[in-house]
Amino acid sequence: MNNKLLVLGTIAYDAIETPFGKTGKILGGCATYIGLAASNFKTSCGLVSIIGSDFESAHWELLKKKKLDLTGVETLEGEKTFFWSGKYHNDLNTRTTLETQLNVLTKFEPKVPENFKDASIVLLGNLDPNIQMEVLRQMSKKPDLVVMDTMNFWIESYREKLDELIGKVDVISINDEEARQLTGKHSLVESAKLIQTLGPKYVIIKKGEHGALLFHENKIFCAPGLPLEEVFDPTGAGDSFIGGFSAYLSQRGKISFEEMKTAIIIGSALASFTVQEFGTTALEKISFTQLAQRIKTFKRLTEFEIELT
Repeated sequence: MNNKLLVLGTIAYDAIETPFGKTGKILGGCATYIGLAASNFKTSCGLVSIIGSDFESAHWELLKKKKLDLTGVETLEGEKTFFWSGKYHNDLNTRTTLETQLNVLTKFEPKVPENFKDASIVLLGNLDPNIQMEVLRQMSKKPDLVVMDTMNFWIESYREKLDELIGKVDVISINDEEARQLTGKHSLVESAKLIQTLGPKYVIIKKGEHGALLFHENKIFCAPGLPLEEVFDPTGAGDSFIGGFSAYLSQRGKISFEEMKTAIIIGSALASFTVQEFGTTALEKISFTQLAQRIKTFKRLTEFEIELT
């Protein structure tokens, strides 16, 4: 394995409202969250995305400062960057989309940079499965690990293409609602088993504040959710999670169920930072010491001793 991580996703602007406040236009997009999470690890992370000429130079410099390879990010002059606005309800698990401006996304034709066509790990962020498939087609060799994310809209409207893509990936990361929608099964264990028959060797089912489940063959790992005093904005939590998960595996250069158990905890730790401030603010300033302390907190959550007689 090389230490290259190729990430497909959106670089966007968001406007977010939660019970705890609201923002104006702020930096967002799944590739942004994934990249910022991945920048905490010793991996060469390249983004494939598209932006408009309205994308602020300060945000571009931020991504460069985090040592993200932006060769695969196209700028369309005279066009606007993808924009999404949403309002989260009191439980922070449900949200209403207020506005979606696809803008440059309507003209997005992904181009994988030559120096990333041999990337060992490819992470397909939440996008049209046709675009996700196109990135896989451009790889010069079969990646050691292909990770994908998706959402209910693609499951409902692009099912045939999505199923074709699922058959080509190694890891799928979805939430509990999406797993049930994808399989028609209420039991998450049953859902995971059925998804594995479609192709992925590993299935991650996220449960929001209640943690995440990792399935492989007949093995299950359950990661706890970290109890937090304050949660301001859940936007990007899932992207931070899978970004940390994938980047850790890239740094380790090993792919196994045991390595993924640790990767799940690391991804969860990064996501727990993300939700504590609006947008990418928390991810932009995490230190290694803070991340290490948060991981230790996760470890203490599940440590116990018992004598069985």
